[in-house]
Amino acid sequence: MIKRSLTRGWVTALSLILMVSTFLIAFIVQINEGGKVVGLKSFNSYEEIRSFVKARADEIVNANRLFYRFSIPLVADSVLGVPKGAFEYSTTNIQVSGVDEADTVKTDGRYIHMVSENSVLIVEAYPPENMRKTTRISVDGYPVGLFINNGRLAVIMHENLPLEDSYYGSWGVSLVIYDVSDVQNPRLVRKISTEGSYVSSRMIGKHAYMVTTKPAVIPLEKDVEVLFPRIIVNGFISTIPADKIFYSNRTEAPESYTIITVADVSVGEGGVESKAVLTGYASCMYVSLSNIYVAMPRWFHSRGESTEIHRIRINGLEIECEASGEVPGRVLNQFSMDEYQGYFRIATTTGYVARLLSEATSANHVYVLNSKTLEIVGRLENLAPGEEIYSARFMGARCYLVTFKKVDPLFTIDLSNPAEPKVLGKLKIPGYSDYLHPYDENHLIGIGKETVEAEEGDFAWYQGLKISLFDVSNVTSPKEVGKIIVGDRGTDSPALWDHHAFLFDRKRSLLVIPVLEAKILREKYSGSIPPNTYGEYVFQGAYLFRVSPEEGITLIGRITHLEDQEELDQSGYYFSSKYTITRSLYVGDVIYTVSSGKIKANSLTDLSEISEVELD
Repeated sequence: MIKRSLTRGWVTALSLILMVSTFLIAFIVQINEGGKVVGLKSFNSYEEIRSFVKARADEIVNANRLFYRFSIPLVADSVLGVPKGAFEYSTTNIQVSGVDEADTVKTDGRYIHMVSENSVLIVEAYPPENMRKTTRISVDGYPVGLFINNGRLAVIMHENLPLEDSYYGSWGVSLVIYDVSDVQNPRLVRKISTEGSYVSSRMIGKHAYMVTTKPAVIPLEKDVEVLFPRIIVNGFISTIPADKIFYSNRTEAPESYTIITVADVSVGEGGVESKAVLTGYASCMYVSLSNIYVAMPRWFHSRGESTEIHRIRINGLEIECEASGEVPGRVLNQFSMDEYQGYFRIATTTGYVARLLSEATSANHVYVLNSKTLEIVGRLENLAPGEEIYSARFMGARCYLVTFKKVDPLFTIDLSNPAEPKVLGKLKIPGYSDYLHPYDENHLIGIGKETVEAEEGDFAWYQGLKISLFDVSNVTSPKEVGKIIVGDRGTDSPALWDHHAFLFDRKRSLLVIPVLEAKILREKYSGSIPPNTYGEYVFQGAYLFRVSPEEGITLIGRITHLEDQEELDQSGYYFSSKYTITRSLYVGDVIYTVSSGKIKANSLTDLSEISEVELD
């Protein structure tokens, strides 16, 4: 790659004027007779892309704005059992029915497929009495998620790509498809790769959608070099055509490409499509059965922070980049977004809670957009000033928000009139919920932390893990009808930040989450114990609960893979073990717990151990 330095002068200035003029004409094409933006537009040539980026990049440099943010958030549900012969099995906990999400552990009711460092293990799990390892598929990269579909295993992984001329290195993301109809002899079907970093993925039917992000420019001393996105299919490298790369006149800083790739996992050839949007870096995305909404955080000195939203229509192999919009603030995660009856809803936070030397500026908002044009049609702003959103969940015509600073306000919000969203009620209780999960249309499960208000400041000390059951049947007066606290300060669970670790089945009233439990040994202290005191680790494993509106939340029992308590005693403030349970699933009346070192099968009737298999 040749780096060059250009001297600014009249030639550069004239070129900039010509480029800006060219794109003013291009933007006019995007305006309809009513003067409204009608959607994303594609480029006609690579030279047009180069001119577009350079014109915008020069504006950013002159305004002393930053080009890049290299820290890209990853995005990163278990649902009711799926019929399989004479028994049911749990599937990945997902946000939208029919839209599967990649996870590190998957089951088809007989086999468990799991990521294990730079390989994928397949374990025959049913019948549990004969559980055994069957296959290890070694890969050249680092798997981050799996899909299973009718005898096909799709592995999403980071790896070094065969691209010697890549300025940012050859790091990329691959979708590798195997035929595992014969699990003992898996066969590589194909590999599809793109440069850049992984954002997220989904599978609808036999189509896997992978979204990645790649830098669009190389910074030079006084200029930029423009890059173009590439895709590799079975070793063949090609550049995504210019007419499949889209832009929006909303984008002030075209820093990167967001690349959307779809593959039909059922075929060995063809069945691949890839398109890109030239914009900022994607942080997370929401996917319905017909649309991908990609959220991109932006920050400008003149107007603060906002989120760009780009809607990509999907239908099998068809990908159409159709609309872009913008709302004030930043989104927390995919659950802050939702599509419902022709509208896109999004919850955001602006500003920040109080810091040591600064006052709070934060506020929270809900916006309703026309899903076709992504124009704002309704707004509810300035909720809970001084606090920020900890969790969100949209359920039909309602939205539930948890904000936090010292106590946990659970807001119930009515969205039945998209033009006039309004707060119906709120519940203030100690603690907060990091994740909200629907029990049914009138009840929510929340998982987060219990808290104790600090006496010396305007904040609270978090304590043990808290699981709550909320009754929202009376939306003007939500109630906490069940609550259980596990451990003391220092207790943690991956379910707080990764909903795939959350296993819930309403039919069985069953909730299972992995927990690292810390307890304060009160005999070691004299007098009162300060609320900022951490406990000592006493347990790691799966906690099983029974959840129902009638009985609240009750503990069924615990399962651990640890055989030596010394692993916990010697962990100090950090615990790490290959026997840390991270996932659970059920097949029939058997609960399986999964760590990187072991899979254990226990009876759901009395939690008695049936079998276990050690994993190398």
